[in-house]
Amino acid sequence: MSLLRLQQVSLHYGEQVLLDGVDLQLERGERVCLVGRNGAGKSTFMRLLEGEVRPDGGECWRHPNLRLARLEQEPRVTVGRTVYEEVASGLAGLADVLSRYQALTHGSGDIDLKLLEQLQHDLEAADGWRFHQRIETGLTRLQMPADEKLEALSGGWLRRVALARALVIDPDLLLLDEPTNHLDIEAIEWLEKELFDFGGAVLFITHDRALARRLATRVVELDRGHFHNYTEGYDRFIEQREQRLEVEARDDALFDKRLAEEERWIRQGVKARRTRNEGRVRALKALRVERSERRELQGRAEFGLETADRSGKIIAELQRVDFEFGDKKLIRGLDLNVQRGDRLGLIGPNGAGKSTLLKLILGELEPTAGEIKRGERLQVAYFDQLRDRFDANATLIDIVGHGREFIDIRGQRKHIISYLEEFLFRPDQARRSAQKLSGGERARLQLARLFSQPVNVLVLDEPTNDLDVESLELLEQLLLEFDGTI
Repeated sequence: MSLLRLQQVSLHYGEQVLLDGVDLQLERGERVCLVGRNGAGKSTFMRLLEGEVRPDGGECWRHPNLRLARLEQEPRVTVGRTVYEEVASGLAGLADVLSRYQALTHGSGDIDLKLLEQLQHDLEAADGWRFHQRIETGLTRLQMPADEKLEALSGGWLRRVALARALVIDPDLLLLDEPTNHLDIEAIEWLEKELFDFGGAVLFITHDRALARRLATRVVELDRGHFHNYTEGYDRFIEQREQRLEVEARDDALFDKRLAEEERWIRQGVKARRTRNEGRVRALKALRVERSERRELQGRAEFGLETADRSGKIIAELQRVDFEFGDKKLIRGLDLNVQRGDRLGLIGPNGAGKSTLLKLILGELEPTAGEIKRGERLQVAYFDQLRDRFDANATLIDIVGHGREFIDIRGQRKHIISYLEEFLFRPDQARRSAQKLSGGERARLQLARLFSQPVNVLVLDEPTNDLDVESLELLEQLLLEFDGTI
């Protein structure tokens, strides 16, 4: 059964064409993986499906009474709200009643029996008990504390809360934007099972190749405003995409050769003005228009690291380190020795203290007990999990250049705009604020900022979040070649 259908839908953002007369149909039971380069418009397309963004043209049909839920790329934090209140907020009209009932029955003071009776009546009238049970079940299965405040949660826990909020209404269509970002392995396995068992349709954006391989029944690529459908799985999509781009490159080369020949002919002058050649002149004008309207394939990012002088042998030495956060003891009696050239990977469940440990090693936090000795001649680049290390209102030039017009990279002096172009930012983007960048573009911008300075220690907290496949592969190669400490 069709849940949603697009016909000749167009959408522009300034001069950029995000959707150029696209068609798409989603059926119940499908799990469609939406892929595309960073900044192609995938998240904006999700907002269009939800109705938050209106198309410039075309028709967007939704099944009557369609229940739709969307998980955004970055979880929003409402300060002071509890986990239960956030999950219940997905139920719109019932949210207030459910949250008040939860607070009343789980509070420490005396219960107002009259208020309790009124809330129970309101829940009965709106079939609220069923949704209350769904919330309780979801929180239990995700192991989330109902009364915990959102601002106290790690990025992974916030992601779990957002997932529970999206699932609680039992939607017909589930829109997921980078659903595995910040999730630990156990939560990813839980998510996969939930989506396998989900009876509606799922449209998900991901650069997690393993998730796409396991889940996708169809892959849809958004490339320069057009959709390309692949129905034979993710690995086959990679093969067919490369074949399509090879054919496109050959066709473009032949077109450009023909255009160059016609341009040489027109420059001969007199011959081109004869009446019998007017058709050829008109054909040349059409070729010029067609060439000007061609949308070039976005290039591949070409970032590299400026390696600093060698650090001392010891990067950090932790002895009997404790760290407490409120009444939680995240780290207890930890001994750890990080030496030059180590490649240390930290894994563990959400909220275990991995990001906290990184900040202790860096000196951004001090231990509750114990001692941390940090090495000499350390030049550190810190890639933060939440990408909040720059002013979103500043321009890309200011963020990366720090007031410099030129920067020295691997022995070469580069203009800041040329350097940003290596990270796939256009010159006109370089002078704009970072506020409107996509998640993947923010990740690339932070990499550009970090790699613009000499470094011998890389500290990476969830570095692959939001990066497209090509950028992921390049980052992997970069880290393999880096001879410092990671």
